[in-house]
Amino acid sequence: MIARSGLIESVRQALARSRVVALLGPRQCGKTTLAGQLLSPGSPNYFDLEDPASLARLDEPTLCLSKRMPCPLKPWCME
Repeated sequence: MIARSGLIESVRQALARSRVVALLGPRQCGKTTLAGQLLSPGSPNYFDLEDPASLARLDEPTLCLSKRMPCPLKPWCME
């Protein structure tokens, strides 16, 4: 596995500034792996836009995103 401590810290800093962080990059560059190191894909705070179940949750984005889930990355994020 490739060490991603710098990237993880960057995501934590981004979460301290914003409640939503998007991981963008070309296919197979490690976006899903990085996200999985930060929180479980089963978490209600995790959205994989290639996953039909995640996309279905976003059919009603106001309802879905208004359910404030406790941030699993404390103390790095704001609630």
